[in-house]
Amino acid sequence: MTWRQKGLTWLVVGPFAIVLAFPFYFALVTMFKTNLDLANVEHSPYVYNDLEGNFRWDFWNYATTEHVTFLFEETNYPNWLLNTLLVGLAVVGITLLLAMPAGYALARLAGGWGQSAGVAIFLIYLIPPTLLFLPLSRLVTNLDLKDSLWSLILVYPSFTIPFATWLLMGFFKTIPPELEEAALVDGASRLKALYRIVLPVSLPGILTVVIFAFSLCVNEFIYAFTFISTSEQRTVSAGIPNDLIRGDVFFWQSLMAATLIPAIPLALLYNLFLDRFIKGFTGGAFR
Repeated sequence: MTWRQKGLTWLVVGPFAIVLAFPFYFALVTMFKTNLDLANVEHSPYVYNDLEGNFRWDFWNYATTEHVTFLFEETNYPNWLLNTLLVGLAVVGITLLLAMPAGYALARLAGGWGQSAGVAIFLIYLIPPTLLFLPLSRLVTNLDLKDSLWSLILVYPSFTIPFATWLLMGFFKTIPPELEEAALVDGASRLKALYRIVLPVSLPGILTVVIFAFSLCVNEFIYAFTFISTSEQRTVSAGIPNDLIRGDVFFWQSLMAATLIPAIPLALLYNLFLDRFIKGFTGGAFR
């Protein structure tokens, strides 16, 4: 690639990168602001200024960590992080356990109606959560799971499994069936061929499902807000808007810190496995 091609690439990609990175920059700057910065309109929200409103490079002299300390010492934020992690891991496990055999069966064993069934399953994912809220709420109440993380672990697979099944079905179709047929000829069972041959080749698709399902668990708000009412049992998405807004004052520093902290690991995870993530999403588009 010549320097002109590189320059053209950066010219096209650069503005998008700046726009997408700006929320992270804004949150990072805001989380270390003092309360005085919020009250003074002369203090730009994008940089650090001194008491006279002049820009200062030595921002560490005007930054504070009191709002980050407040999160971890005076709120249930550590519990929210732990609850989100536990729910996410449980839902990811359930999703993989059910979506992998379902996707494989639709791709290899269902015959001509497998594609139609896959599309029907994907359409279930498109149903708005507000329509499913009432029956799922009744189910959670009858099972006495109110204010329990088990309610979220039970409900979240209702929208992670359909999309994961559809995604894995498309990815399984890109794997040559000759690989499995060779294993079957050698005496392997269908289950052993799936475990030894198909799953290792399907790692990009499986990784895509893991990242997708975990991200949905972190970002989901409606069910987390309605099924969990005690602060100690909340997840990050429901705890931040419910417990960190104190009276009529929005302390944006703690709010920004609370949203940025879980976003950084997810962003790094996406970046680390970006190639496999794209491959997993586009794998079923060529068949």
